This record gives sequence, C-alpha cells and structure tokens, in this order.
Amino acid sequence: MAKQSAAPLLSVQNLATSFSRRGQSNVRVVDDVSFEVAEGEVVAIVGESGSGKSMTALSVIGLLKRGGNVVSGSIAFQGENLTKLSAKERRRHHGKDMAMIFQEPMSSLNPMMRIKAQLAEAVAIHQRSLSKKDIYHEVLRLLELVDIPDPKAVAERFPHQLSGGMRQRIVIAFAIAHRPKLLIADEPTTALDVTVQANILDLIHKLHTENQTGVIFITHDLNVVAEMADRVLVMYAGRIVEESSVYNLFDDPKHPYTIGLMEAMPTLDELEATLASIPGTAPDLANLPEGCPFHPRCPKARAECKSDMPPLRELRQGHSVRCLFPGKEEENLGDTN
Repeated sequence: MAKQSAAPLLSVQNLATSFSRRGQSNVRVVDDVSFEVAEGEVVAIVGESGSGKSMTALSVIGLLKRGGNVVSGSIAFQGENLTKLSAKERRRHHGKDMAMIFQEPMSSLNPMMRIKAQLAEAVAIHQRSLSKKDIYHEVLRLLELVDIPDPKAVAERFPHQLSGGMRQRIVIAFAIAHRPKLLIADEPTTALDVTVQANILDLIHKLHTENQTGVIFITHDLNVVAEMADRVLVMYAGRIVEESSVYNLFDDPKHPYTIGLMEAMPTLDELEATLASIPGTAPDLANLPEGCPFHPRCPKARAECKSDMPPLRELRQGHSVRCLFPGKEEENLGDTN
C-alpha cells in the first residue's frame, strides 16, 4: 500500500523518447506518457512486446541504448528534474536512489567473476568506509535477504553455476545493495518456472513492503499485475491507453485493447479451453496508421477512429482511457455519434 505523501516519489510528465535507426528517421517509441509513483506504491506497466513499456522504464532510469534519446517531457525524482542533469549526474541517481532488475539476469552479471566479488564491488561503491571483512559480511547479508540457501557456498560460485531463479535472486541482491527508493522490475520472472516465479514475486513484494520502496513493475502477465500492483498503466504503440487502480481495471476495463488482454487471460476453468486472442499484430512504430493506432485490430472501430487520435481522458477519478468509444460493446449501443 502506498504511503500518502505531499509529493510523488516519481513524476513523469509528457515523456517522449525517440530512437534513430540506420537509414531511417527517428522513431518515436514513447509518446506523451505521464504517470506518478508514490512512496511504497507498485505501478504496473502492461502491454505486448513493442508497446513501449520497457523503453519508458529505461528512459526514467537513464539507461537508453545508443541512439535513444528523451526528446521532450520531464522526469522528476523527489522533485528534481532528471532530464536537466548531465549523464554523470544521472548515473549518480541510478547508483544511489534507483535500481533496475532486468529480464535476463545473465546480462547483469559478469560470467568471469565469482558472485562474492561482484556483490562486494557493489557494496564498496555505496559504503566506502567498510573494511574488506565488513564488506564480505554485507555480501552474505544481502544473499540471506534474498533467500539464497547456503550463502557462503553460493558466494564462491560463478553465474553459470547457478540456476535461472538463483541468478535472478542475485540480481535482486545487487539492486537492493544501496537501498534504492525506486525499484524498476522489467519482466523479472520471464523464462522461470511457476514455482520460482512465485518465489521471486514474493521476494519483491517483501522488499517493497518492508522498505516502502516505490516499484515500477513491467509485465505482459495480467495475473502478476493482479497480485502485485496498486495501479496499472496499459500501453499500446508507445502511448498509455488506460490508467486505473488495479481493482477498477479488472472490475471494469474500458479500452478495447485492455478488454482483449483480459479476455486472453486463462482462468482455472479455462485451462484446457481455447483462449480468446486479439486479432492482428502490434503496429510498426515507424509506420503507425492514422488516427488511433489500435483501430486496425479493434472490434469497435468506427470512421472517427481512423482519423482522430483520441486524447487520454478521465472517465472517473483515477481511471483514464484513450478511446473515443470506451467500454464494452453493449455500453455503446445507444451511441450513434
């Protein structure tokens, strides 16, 4: 549960991020994205691959790859506009106040170094006054904190000697080594079996509740969203198409894309049934259709949808949608506009 505060921990306003591709003009991968994260709040960002959810997170933390640039908007962390800072100053925030758990743990670990050496480096950077002995004890404490069995033995191993779930726990230990105020988790349970997924989610939940850490949780799995999040942003083609509390989103989704995602969720009595799916594929961000980018796949699309980009408008307090005809089909039967 988020702690009520006068100012949000993170405030993103009208964020736009572009990537340059060889031989092509800049491609807008994040467009007009605004949201806030309060202290102790978990905000999930949901969408298909290419929706812009990971690019939004990388823009926030300042880890865009070469060719990526925040071109407009603001990212304020504890009231400080990060987009006005130099790259060196951004790295200071990333190293101290923000941390990110990536989808593939091996990309975050050095295959040539033992776990204890890698964690010791992270600890030493943020706690320079510690002796080597104290650093080692802190390494073991971090491994215990993320529920690593036999921390002393695991500390001596190389990444390739550990299971996928164990490596992800190690990456989480890295992320919390400096007690960040904001944690970004980018698909942290992908490619892990169901039991390990549950353990990793429990671990992130425990760390967030005990430390009142703000969390941005990126996923395509709505079952995870239901379990973890306070609020949800649904993204499509680089834009937020729906924002709501997790309860309202599951109780009364409004955007046709969100409704399609919900209908594709398996339930216990449908595990062996054929699940619904959203027809078509996500659009090429370099060649978006006119109007609403979802209209080629939308069962409710009308002429207006093919010419007008809908604004993100609030339907009720805390629930906004980017759609000219929000709600389920039966809700619009009387609407002839």
